[in-house]
Amino acid sequence: MTEIRLKKGESVEKAIRRLKKKLDREQTLQQFRMRRRYEKPSVVRRRKQKAARFSAMLKARYADE
Repeated sequence: MTEIRLKKGESVEKAIRRLKKKLDREQTLQQFRMRRRYEKPSVVRRRKQKAARFSAMLKARYADE
């Protein structure tokens, strides 16, 4: 469970911003949204292949620099 503690004199809005950043870094919300509904194994495989192609394209693009 992710939690943050309010610092002395810290506003609630600032603490909520810190919590959101922490959740983004831990990818908690992304995992929750992905598991909200069932995803067929073929769809999972296709999504992972698409992500791999994209990262390979980026590596190739910036390999020369």
